[in-house]
Amino acid sequence: MKLTVRETAIFGMLGAVMYVTKFLMEVAPNIHLLGAFTIAFTITYRKKALYPIYVYVFLNGIFCGFASWWIPYLYVWAVLWGATMLLPQDMPKKAQPIVYMTVCAAHGFLFGTLYAPAQAILFGLDFKGMAAWILAGLPWDCIHGISNFFCGALIVPLASLLRLAEQSSGRA
Repeated sequence: MKLTVRETAIFGMLGAVMYVTKFLMEVAPNIHLLGAFTIAFTITYRKKALYPIYVYVFLNGIFCGFASWWIPYLYVWAVLWGATMLLPQDMPKKAQPIVYMTVCAAHGFLFGTLYAPAQAILFGLDFKGMAAWILAGLPWDCIHGISNFFCGALIVPLASLLRLAEQSSGRA
């Protein structure tokens, strides 16, 4: 997965766009475009999508602090990337929007559950404590999942724009 200078610049900018949109949308808790970006980048760049995703993760740490809340970010976005990588690349065009929106929503609904193991390890929670932590966050996960579903409507258009940009540069 060797990167060109061009890819390094593009992936850095895409990761920064993820961070800026998250920052701008923080007035609405758990409503953001991160899932849509993660899936669109994965559809377009496949394995290399990990670069902008982790630029975003590290920008979060740099600007918001490398604290215990940040540690699960090292894997929760990789889960969404991995789920997207498992989807068939030759999926029928009519199925793409609903499949991608559903995967995006599932990640939002499961975010607290995905986050919980790190919290349990970091704060010494047993299974019951971890389950209580997950249950306490369910209202936020519901908002997250529902908003991810609707934000997921941007995945196919965003991936199409990224592919068009790659083609117009003569790279795809």
